[in-house]
Amino acid sequence: MVLGPAAAEREVAFRHGIRAGQRPHVADPRLRAVWVVVLTTFDTDEHIFDAIRAVASGFLLKNTEPDDLRAAGRTVAAGDALLSPSVTRRVIAAAHGHRTDPGRLARLTEREPELLAEVAAGRSNDEIAGRLFLSPATTRTYVSRLLSKLDARDRAQLVHIAYESGLVRPGGPGR
Repeated sequence: MVLGPAAAEREVAFRHGIRAGQRPHVADPRLRAVWVVVLTTFDTDEHIFDAIRAVASGFLLKNTEPDDLRAAGRTVAAGDALLSPSVTRRVIAAAHGHRTDPGRLARLTEREPELLAEVAAGRSNDEIAGRLFLSPATTRTYVSRLLSKLDARDRAQLVHIAYESGLVRPGGPGR
């Protein structure tokens, strides 16, 4: 695809922003707890997935209402993740078409993929605990281990991994 001058400039700015977002996680381990919400006009699959892989715990389009933007900040600060509704549809559609890395789950225990599927279904730790007959503390431990084993920063990346690996699919069982 050939970009015009204005589009090329925006593309460079977006890529620079993604690279800038990666730096705190690499350069200063004290900043690993920094949560980032990408606010952009770019809603292509490439931009969405690049942002999520690099730094984003949230991905919102610039047409997001101010109240929703404030709520997004609180959501991400609480350690959760979010995507704009139109972006969520695209992520799910893209994930449905991609089953790229099932081997990534090979290092998980027999129980961990079950937990990962529950996270991918959008369930909270308490909901997962109830469904799988675990204590909330055990559920938190499992989710923490999943984050570590799969080198994921947050639940949003766990969801991405679950779809990319083919563990879950849109509209699949348990939804």
